[in-house]
Amino acid sequence: MFADKAKITIKAGNGGNGAVSFHREKYVAAGGPDGGDGGKGADIIFVPDDNMSTLIDFRYKKKYIAPNGGDGSSKNCTGRSAEPLIIRVPRGTLIRDANSGRLMADISTDEPKIIAKGGKGGKGNARFATPTRQIPRFAKPGFPGESFEVQLELKLLADVGLVGFPNVGKSTLISVVSAAKPKIANYHFTTLTPVLGVVKIAEGKSFVMADIPGLIEGASEGVGLGHEFLRHVERCRLIVHVVDVSGIEGRNPEEDFETINRELHNFSEELAERPQIVAANKCDMATPEQIEAFKAFISEKGLPFFEISAATTQGTKELINTVYERLAELPPIKEYEPEPISQQELDEAIGADRKFEVEFEDGVYYVEAPWLEYIMRNLNMDDYESLQYFQLTLRSSGIIDKLEEMGIQDDDTVDIFGFRFDYLR
Repeated sequence: MFADKAKITIKAGNGGNGAVSFHREKYVAAGGPDGGDGGKGADIIFVPDDNMSTLIDFRYKKKYIAPNGGDGSSKNCTGRSAEPLIIRVPRGTLIRDANSGRLMADISTDEPKIIAKGGKGGKGNARFATPTRQIPRFAKPGFPGESFEVQLELKLLADVGLVGFPNVGKSTLISVVSAAKPKIANYHFTTLTPVLGVVKIAEGKSFVMADIPGLIEGASEGVGLGHEFLRHVERCRLIVHVVDVSGIEGRNPEEDFETINRELHNFSEELAERPQIVAANKCDMATPEQIEAFKAFISEKGLPFFEISAATTQGTKELINTVYERLAELPPIKEYEPEPISQQELDEAIGADRKFEVEFEDGVYYVEAPWLEYIMRNLNMDDYESLQYFQLTLRSSGIIDKLEEMGIQDDDTVDIFGFRFDYLR
């Protein structure tokens, strides 16, 4: 079963709780607090797996919960940080926030992507000892890990996409130019799932070709099978448009060509502008007049034209060599950039309860506000608008007013979850 969409819930681990403990040792007077910090909760990391070709596994397991960090303990021992939870997906999988539709990651490269970050561990009571508070009998709990409902969507990574009406010979073509073995039969919709094949030109020279199941008129609007697989053509750098030039099924090749291109355009204007090569298939069954008429039609559009017969391999070598040469001139396979989180999402995530505490210790103002952690995780230090939103949030929540009430001056240090900055009015 080919599955290219799935919806799952992921929950990163919570941070461990800080410990309340006091040093007890014979002959040591006033040992003092020695409660350690909690450990960090586990992140959830997505990595590509080239041995996976569908998302079928996620149809049966829909919840992924990472372990929590360990609690702190006595003797200033920090709790164990939890090992990240690794989720393997097929290369080319897009991860979106199911609620907002925001693109969170494109799992196309070998780089692991952290999708849900584990919570930081809480501070033990040893962290709160000061000259005026020598016996702190409290500690901080760990922070919760991020949780999301995410939509997984597979978009195959292929250099070349074969498009065309059903039964025009796409499966036969990919079977003779690569090691792929799709089902081939003389009826429509023989191919029910996309088929990938590696086409080898010579030693060290190859490219990946995808046979996209037959499109028909209205595919971009959900008609037939093709609409389910149009997304898999989006990454292709080059389109090979296979047309039955013989008209053996009573269709007009020129109308077929225009219909398929119209469906590509309706689905995505960017896709419609992708470079195309036209392969006039079944030339061994067509008359010279049919071939010449279709060739003239394609030449008027300025597209490369090849006469082939996939069944007899006539012209396939010339087609494949030209495809390889054309790919060398094109940019690499498209990789989608993650989309930044919107202010509305931030506002919804942090909620209405914006309680906070500010403490002044050793010349540093420490701000404790659990709701701020989500903002800190998504703060882009290099983006002016992101920093401006962060500043407005501190002002609107009353944190700036509290700092000024406590007598903060220019260039004094403020610490929020380990992120330190100098205060400026």
